[in-house]
Amino acid sequence: MTAAVAKKFDSSAITPVPLSLYDQDFDAFSQALGASFQRYGFAVLSELFTAPRLGFDKAFVDRTLAATKAFYALPAAVKEQYHQKGQGGQRGYTPFGVETAKGYDHSDLKEFWHMGRDLPSGHRFADIMKPNIWPAEVADFKPGVTGLFQSLDHLGNNVLRAIARYLHLDTEFFADPVKDGNSILRLLHYPPVEKEGPSVRAGAHGDINVITLLMGAEEPGLQLLDRDGTWLPITPPEGCIVVNIGDMLSRLTNHVLPSTIHRVVNPDPERARFARYSTPFFLHFAPDYVIKTLSTCISADNPDQYPQSITANEFLKQRLRDIGLTK
Repeated sequence: MTAAVAKKFDSSAITPVPLSLYDQDFDAFSQALGASFQRYGFAVLSELFTAPRLGFDKAFVDRTLAATKAFYALPAAVKEQYHQKGQGGQRGYTPFGVETAKGYDHSDLKEFWHMGRDLPSGHRFADIMKPNIWPAEVADFKPGVTGLFQSLDHLGNNVLRAIARYLHLDTEFFADPVKDGNSILRLLHYPPVEKEGPSVRAGAHGDINVITLLMGAEEPGLQLLDRDGTWLPITPPEGCIVVNIGDMLSRLTNHVLPSTIHRVVNPDPERARFARYSTPFFLHFAPDYVIKTLSTCISADNPDQYPQSITANEFLKQRLRDIGLTK
């Protein structure tokens, strides 16, 4: 992995884009969001709890976080009942020390829960997108996590409308490709770091999917690898959500919108005894969507880097093998 040092980060380097701007001036919202993506691969949206239409109910989010913490406080033997071996961690619980970033020898310092899209009986993707499972021990867990999935899915679809506008595509370009998308809500728990060692909370990696919407980034630790080889901490104010481009969209756009390497570093000694919780929503294409470079993103200065197309499901399977979730 590229050697790099962290540099002091001016929080204005990634200017938050207010969610209310989406309805006030969609073109301005799209331009601000797209420009941030094109420069950093990341953007920050503010007004998460106050935007009139796209905002979230803070009390609901707080209850869901409390339910998440209650689940992770359960004994390990109870949590491991919900670990589905051989399923690539796509549903239920994945224990501490299982996932390893591509290119790393030591596993990440985290455990997580995955919820995916609920499908009706007999759906064409039923063999790929398995039914969700739920812990019986925490009453608020299922309704909270299900509601959060739906809210983030809705917001993600609106972000994609803005991305389509920025790329001079039809505004609804992404609507069908993600309608039955294999999207995942991940509830992450990074326990306190009790001793120094070779592992970090999340090794440097790029996300597999289309876009990621991340709640909980206001807790320090998230960093992106900037163009000059230094690490930029991303620690937005409370009430923001971080959005980044995934490898699938980067490939589709021929890197016009880049998927940026990022990591979660271990805390400073004074914060080492505190756990970290975050909630990324990995928005995916439908499994059979063919990722083929957009002609509008090919030019003499930027020739097609991916002449061979690939389905979203094949791309996903390759990457899950890379990070140790499947064999």
